[in-house]
Amino acid sequence: MKRRQVLGQLAVSALGVSGTSVHAQNFPAKPLRIVVPYAAGGSPDTVARILAQQLGSELGQSVVVENIPGSSGIAAIEIVRNGAADGHTLLMADAAHWAVNRVTKAKLPHNFQKDMAPVSIASYSALYLSVFGKFPASNLNELVAAIKAKPGTYTYGSSGVGSLHHLSMEAFKSGLGLDILHVPYKGTGQSVPALVSGQVDMAIAAYNSIVGFAKEGRIKVIAGNTRERMTILPQFPPMGDAGLKDFHFPGENALFVPSGTPKPVIDRLAAAIAKVLAMPDIVTKLNAAGVEPPKLGGAAALAETVQRDIARYESVVRTAGIQPE
Repeated sequence: MKRRQVLGQLAVSALGVSGTSVHAQNFPAKPLRIVVPYAAGGSPDTVARILAQQLGSELGQSVVVENIPGSSGIAAIEIVRNGAADGHTLLMADAAHWAVNRVTKAKLPHNFQKDMAPVSIASYSALYLSVFGKFPASNLNELVAAIKAKPGTYTYGSSGVGSLHHLSMEAFKSGLGLDILHVPYKGTGQSVPALVSGQVDMAIAAYNSIVGFAKEGRIKVIAGNTRERMTILPQFPPMGDAGLKDFHFPGENALFVPSGTPKPVIDRLAAAIAKVLAMPDIVTKLNAAGVEPPKLGGAAALAETVQRDIARYESVVRTAGIQPE
């Protein structure tokens, strides 16, 4: 009796392994889609579209990009997590979705870490702290000295409460004991024009959003919010150089699939993404969009990033006194 039970269990186990293997060998069996929780034109959308065509060639199926903006990305996440866990639908997410929402939203319909499985980081970039053209500082040390000389006098614009822009600046303020008034806007489409016109003294934004104004001398770019200088913009120092250890709030776009997706499928996706991200023409396109390929790709590196970001942003939210909505 025991022998029959053992043999039966082995048969079931073998069937499960075989089924997974067959599924992976047949993947992809149909076109793929990348769901982006933002409107067309932003960094996640741009990166998804740069990857899509070549990724489709690598996998032998077309890859389409679908934009589902609004609700802090919750609607897009729900569509992907409730879909088939077969690798054919991916989510292009960033730290706002796996770390910031977790501490700024009073109630979420999902647990991102449990409901989504990491595939790979797709791109890496900095946000840049800039000042109005007539601001009395042209570098990081001068900026900090000017703020300390007149506490409570200066203002900074962000893309809204709880945005990466807001939390980066709050970490900068608290780390250095700076008193700067926060003025929230609805995205960089509002905060950057406010900076250029002098309505706020400083703002933090993606380089592509400010480079034109910087070239005209209407604003001055001071520093980036990543731990190290970006390879594509080495002239700008990290904000942490002002005296902050491990100051690091990068913009990272990453791909996820629903939990339960077979590991061989995730491995196949990660390998194809890594191959595409190493192609010189793809790197050129990413750089033109103001981002770089990640130094480390794959599911393990992304899982580590998610865990790191959760701790980092929880700390900043507590320090800034942001209450969950």
